[in-house]
Amino acid sequence: MRETIICYDICCPRRLGKMHRYLRKCAVPIQHSVFLFIGSARQLEQCMQEAKEIIDAKEDDLRAYPLPSYGLKARLGKPVLPSKW
Repeated sequence: MRETIICYDICCPRRLGKMHRYLRKCAVPIQHSVFLFIGSARQLEQCMQEAKEIIDAKEDDLRAYPLPSYGLKARLGKPVLPSKW
């Protein structure tokens, strides 16, 4: 399993809501437009392919950043994820 941060910047409120609802089905919301995806590379590819159908590539921005499997992962403040992460 691989951890990936997915984030977006979407101009249209309708597409914004649709993207947020879609990503809540396959990832864990961290902030308003930032999600943690945990899955295989194939599952990530499928998630991004379906998300690509929602955005307007000329106006919106959708990005995925893989997290390193080793190294510092820190959080300050109120936890969003369950304690097992």
